Amino acid sequence: MADLLAGITVAMVAIPLSLAIAIASGASPGQGLITAIVAGFLISALGGSTVQIGGPTGAFIVVVAGVIAAHGIDGLITATFLAGLILIAAGLMRAGNLVGLVPESVINGFTIGIAAIIATSQIKDLFGMTLAADAPDFLEKLPLLWQGRGTVSPAALGVGLLTIALIVALRRWAPRWPGLIVAVALGSALAAVLPGVETLGDRFGALPDRLPMPRLPDLSLEQLREVFPAAFVIAFLAGIESLLSAIVADRMTGRRHRSNAEVLAQGTANLASALFGGLPATGAIARTATNVRAGGRTPVAGMIHALVILLVMMLAAPMAVHLAMPSLAALLMLTAWNMSEPAKWAGYLRSRRSDQVLLILTFLLTLLVSLTVAIGVGVGLGLALRLRRRASVEPDWEPGDR
Repeated sequence: MADLLAGITVAMVAIPLSLAIAIASGASPGQGLITAIVAGFLISALGGSTVQIGGPTGAFIVVVAGVIAAHGIDGLITATFLAGLILIAAGLMRAGNLVGLVPESVINGFTIGIAAIIATSQIKDLFGMTLAADAPDFLEKLPLLWQGRGTVSPAALGVGLLTIALIVALRRWAPRWPGLIVAVALGSALAAVLPGVETLGDRFGALPDRLPMPRLPDLSLEQLREVFPAAFVIAFLAGIESLLSAIVADRMTGRRHRSNAEVLAQGTANLASALFGGLPATGAIARTATNVRAGGRTPVAGMIHALVILLVMMLAAPMAVHLAMPSLAALLMLTAWNMSEPAKWAGYLRSRRSDQVLLILTFLLTLLVSLTVAIGVGVGLGLALRLRRRASVEPDWEPGDR
């Protein structure tokens, strides 16, 4: 019974988040729900953490948007499928424990960078702006937003601000309520009586009310070669995020997760998500914490969460078209703020100078270049710094002829 109630609670949190994350990624909102159902069920059923909740997360927005812009939806599905294979291989090689080698400053740096990009991408919908063009690149988006400042819709902004206020208020004074879906629903109700506020149906039409038939993505050699870098980043993020989420769950429950089983589950879930046309998935820290606080104790809670989302999709898909875009944008704004973990910022100022430089460098590379470059440079420099801090190099190491 505890798992049943926890699963229903988490589903009410996951539904608006899954819709908003898919939209921000440049995919259809239905793909967000499909990912939460298929991947969410398998991550709970097969994972190494008893209370892990999986699905689409904000960390993937930047990567998914970039892959869709470069290779289209088909390219993204192929990259997700390939990432699943990479994760399964990593799990079979028992690479789950290697997450401890990734410097925390690198993780914090690219997470804050992703959060900044997400927040910037939602300004248009939050303010109801009409832009002459759209650009996925952070530096290109800023001048477009400035040029469109005269198109701000007071009605849309009011709906967005109301949604933010309701989410914050409900989290503080009614933490056991499904605050996200209540806030988005009330914001959308206000939008229904205000003129000119765009809804999910206005932009995307009707949502699907069932899962599609599974099918293999394009696995041609040319397609695999093109999307392999993106697949590697997806696999890296899925592994990092899921294991970090599992560690948070361990601290809340007093249990210990099995890292290699968790990596294998993430690989299987991403394979399945790609077969159903979904998005990349990983363990979601906020939803996992919600599950624990709601009383979830076994993987059954996560499986019920996925089944409840499926039931809602089948029964309530026609009502979802009335959700207001400013409300969903407001939800992602708060998600980005929480991802950046502002409570830890003061601690970063007291850390080692080398860790501060690594965090700032990773942040700037994520923001101004790409997440792929940020991860590669950050992990490489982080491992070099770790070797430098060691008292000596292994005595039997030889450089060889070069």
